[in-house]
Amino acid sequence: MIKEIEVKSVLNKAKKRDDWFLDDYTFNPYQSCSYNCIYCYIRGSKYGTNLATSLSVKVNAIELLEKQLKKRSEKGEYGFIVLSSVTDPYINIEKEYMLTRKALEVILKYKFPVHIITKSTLVERDFDLLQEINQEAILPKDLQSKLSGGTLITFSFSTVDDKIGAIFEPGAPKPSLRIETLQRTLQAGFHSGVSLMPLLPFITDTTEHLEKLFSTFKECQAQYVMPATLTVFGNGKSDSKTLMMNAIRKHFPELEARYLRYFSNSHQLPEFYRNAFYTKMKELAKQYDLKDRII
Repeated sequence: MIKEIEVKSVLNKAKKRDDWFLDDYTFNPYQSCSYNCIYCYIRGSKYGTNLATSLSVKVNAIELLEKQLKKRSEKGEYGFIVLSSVTDPYINIEKEYMLTRKALEVILKYKFPVHIITKSTLVERDFDLLQEINQEAILPKDLQSKLSGGTLITFSFSTVDDKIGAIFEPGAPKPSLRIETLQRTLQAGFHSGVSLMPLLPFITDTTEHLEKLFSTFKECQAQYVMPATLTVFGNGKSDSKTLMMNAIRKHFPELEARYLRYFSNSHQLPEFYRNAFYTKMKELAKQYDLKDRII
């Protein structure tokens, strides 16, 4: 059952802008997520095993956003607003509540730049507003020489294989549909690329799969590809580490021993693995002439 809640604040100011996503602010109109990605870092007892059953709508989000952006704009405190940091801005209930679209209208009104991070195809619905923001937004001074517009759209992938996607991202649109939406987003002239966060050890970070990923996004003419390794947390039944191990045990039993060795006593892969991973990513980025950062 979807809960409707009121909150005290919706615009969160970052202490420091993130190098990956350029977020000066974050805005999340919803809590939890219907895409149910089992590796998601927000997982835990607060939301339960099935994230889609714990969805909440911040019904006063737009009113608060209006007030908060008005104050920030009056002070000239312009910066990128990331939609969203702890849920997808285009989860299924957005079709009904339209809080993301309404938020974009407010963001346009106050001329803030925006960065959409999504697994959804629904972002196309809002191309009209996103085009206006791209033209009208006031960029932070230190980014004005580095970006030509005020809209960034990043599509999140852990794989381009629909069968693998169905295991680890069971509620999300198929990767093949996301690829098509990425292509249309780039054709529409947006600064757009890919977040490969996370790639799955021995599944989607193999040489074969990486070649498929990078060649696919090169063919789409993505403007950047940002890869990262898997991190998993917690030992409760709703936690990402538990759910990932369950999935590996069921679908990739030959990998169970490796995952246990690497993740039993840690939330991340060993340093040697991470170092080799990022070395390989740099090589692939150079090989396919793809940036590994937005700027």
